[in-house]
Amino acid sequence: MRNAPPLSPQSTTVVRPKEQSHHAHLVSHTRRSRRLRSVLRRDYTEQRRLVARFARAEYMAVRLLLPAAVVPDVIAATAFMHHSDNLIDQGPLDERLKALKSWEIQVKDAFDSGSTDQSVLRALVHTAGRHAQLEGHVQAFLTGAPAEVQWEGFDTDDDFRRYVDAYSHPAFMLIARLLEPPAQADAYRTGCRTFIESSQRLDFLEDLADDLGTGRLGLSQESLTAFGITRAQLERGESSEGLEKLICHQVELIRPGLVASQSLADLVNPRSRQFMTALVSLQQIRLQKVEETGVSLLRKSPSKPIAASLRVLARAYHAARRAQ
Repeated sequence: MRNAPPLSPQSTTVVRPKEQSHHAHLVSHTRRSRRLRSVLRRDYTEQRRLVARFARAEYMAVRLLLPAAVVPDVIAATAFMHHSDNLIDQGPLDERLKALKSWEIQVKDAFDSGSTDQSVLRALVHTAGRHAQLEGHVQAFLTGAPAEVQWEGFDTDDDFRRYVDAYSHPAFMLIARLLEPPAQADAYRTGCRTFIESSQRLDFLEDLADDLGTGRLGLSQESLTAFGITRAQLERGESSEGLEKLICHQVELIRPGLVASQSLADLVNPRSRQFMTALVSLQQIRLQKVEETGVSLLRKSPSKPIAASLRVLARAYHAARRAQ
């Protein structure tokens, strides 16, 4: 048998043990990274579907009007807020308090370890990796969550405002802070507080019938007394001239706040201005529906203003395209 020719460097590469180990590590790391990216894609897709179901118009505004890079982040924060709200908004008080405590532990563990089996938290923690301030806003939101768990009504309008300070405002800042305003951070936060108070009043009017069905009422006792109404009358579904006047009064409290909130568009990154403009306009359309529904709010929530919302989004989209 003839001797085989000597091996040349070109014909074979000899992998030394150390190089072989390093190569295997790189391959393993690459595979893990691919699996993680695949899981995160599924997580973000799941959160996108969740947000699209419960806030269709606002979801479309996010998709159409925000820079592509921030869209997954806003959706992840919104989904977390909605998921949290659902957890603590169902069942008897003691069960809701237990649900909140358990959720706080799960959220803390997810941030501390960077690992969780819940898709809504995986997306949130991943988003926080790109937005260092987000974890602090998550904590502020959870700190205020007992106000949402425990409220059944408000004695005064000041009590309502304290609820907004404790829960509604931190909830909105989870999302609003992702829009990265310029240097005027204090003015932006104050503007967001004005916006969310009006939006929360609007929510409580829209949800009047549903809230009464669960033993809650977003109108303060102070306001009821001022217009000669009792909570018992509302719970019995009794309409009155006083209720009509009270709803008009609430609308007039909401309207100036939404008008003032239009200035928020000047405080955000220029690429997010049309989104903020549309967000405020969508609330103004909801307010118009509340006005039209009037005392029938005792029996039903207003219908969704789909056509008007689409017109708002179309105008904002074309304005954003012209500004590019």
